Amino acid sequence: MLLTPRTAASRPKALRTPRVAAALLAATASVALVAASAPSPVAPLGIGDPLFPHLGNPGYDVASYDIDFTYRGDNRKPLEALTKIDARTTALLEHINLDFAHGKVRSVEVNGERARFESSGEDLVVTPSVPVGPGDRLRITVRHTSDPMPTKSGEGGWLRTGDGLAMANQADAAHLVFPCNDHPADKAEFTFRITAPEGVTAVANGLPVAASRQGGTTTRVYRTHHPMATELAQVSIGRSTVLHRKGPHGLPVRDVVPTKDRKVLERWLKKTPGQIDWMEKKVGRYPFEVYGVLIAHAQTGFELETQTLSLFERELFTRSEIPEWYVESIMVHELAHQWFGDSVSPRNWSDLWLNEGHATWYEALFTAEKADRPLTSRMRAAYQQSDGWRATGGPPAKPKAPAPGKKISIFRPIVYDGSALVLYALRQEIGQEAFDRVEREWVRLHRDGNVSTADFVRLASLAAGRDLGGFFDGWLYGKKTPPMPGHPDWKPAK
Repeated sequence: MLLTPRTAASRPKALRTPRVAAALLAATASVALVAASAPSPVAPLGIGDPLFPHLGNPGYDVASYDIDFTYRGDNRKPLEALTKIDARTTALLEHINLDFAHGKVRSVEVNGERARFESSGEDLVVTPSVPVGPGDRLRITVRHTSDPMPTKSGEGGWLRTGDGLAMANQADAAHLVFPCNDHPADKAEFTFRITAPEGVTAVANGLPVAASRQGGTTTRVYRTHHPMATELAQVSIGRSTVLHRKGPHGLPVRDVVPTKDRKVLERWLKKTPGQIDWMEKKVGRYPFEVYGVLIAHAQTGFELETQTLSLFERELFTRSEIPEWYVESIMVHELAHQWFGDSVSPRNWSDLWLNEGHATWYEALFTAEKADRPLTSRMRAAYQQSDGWRATGGPPAKPKAPAPGKKISIFRPIVYDGSALVLYALRQEIGQEAFDRVEREWVRLHRDGNVSTADFVRLASLAAGRDLGGFFDGWLYGKKTPPMPGHPDWKPAK
């Protein structure tokens, strides 16, 4: 949900580093922004994210989404959709802004009454018949279409596959699929109802709760048991087979694969329970109700940690020239995100290093332990390139804005190996035992919540028993990579 509350008594002593203090101030400012009253009519809004200032909307906190999709069997034609949003207002609202920019809106209701609506930028601005007061419950119902074709700029939350559709909403594309508060700071519970022709399988985040058949179609209902960021939503529609197995502690593991590929993919899928067990030994119990792999017949150029059902492109598992250890490491990378990024989500997109740095870290640890590819060698290679990465993409905790028209360009090397390098430096600085304690406490304390870089600095300082603000200031915000503790011979490439 929007900003995890903390009591004054639970706040540790403030750190003295100016940049850390600035990060805390920015978090406080975001709270004030959300609490502010709505500005002038039909203005596009945002919560002021440093990288995506247009995303999110002040004035309300979403509790849940209930989304219906009707798929007619053609992945080029818009789906009929109904989105219900339950929220609570945090300010007096004469207008309610939703992020939505790629579908036709047929009608909007607010608390059961018809409301006026119009578009402004990438916002759907709703005007209820009566202003909604602070602290009031809010039910917004939007009847709309959901267009699977990309926008003119090539963007699209839906991913058209060889036999249907899947979602790829990161970083800011969920609002191209359904109306929402499209920022990871406002996590909510989700229910999906997907109606599709017989012979077409629909699967979504969470667990199935109902299924019914009528007139040659089947409607399947899925519900999450934990709050989720909009960018992590997943709906798969296609001629797929759902495979079931058990993970550690009886955890349900379900995989969704193209039916014709189920046999050739099985050797990869059966590795997932062991990978979960490995991660649990590192950081503690898996944080959700189910996990699985969604393999899509599509060329994406990326894999995606959609919550409880990670998205992978088919070619990763079928190209013979890709080493087996590399495929497994990517599977672990997306699995690690279930803890780091999904359960513990960033408060702002500039905190992305907390997601990708950790996922890369456990990917690297896995290959070191399972494939005899030393962690030190990988980190030394990253150290040599780190100054170049910082020059191109900015420091880990202060990344440069995305390139115009290329919003996913925030996913640069500095947030992957460049940020895993920060974690390696921290382990070198405070020792293995304290580092492992930080990792376990991080995912335990902030489960289902949102975090900032300042939160991580604070926790690491507590674990170390000293203020690490100065250490992190250089590693997270410096234009140049600091000396690596314990490795005075490491030098950046010139």
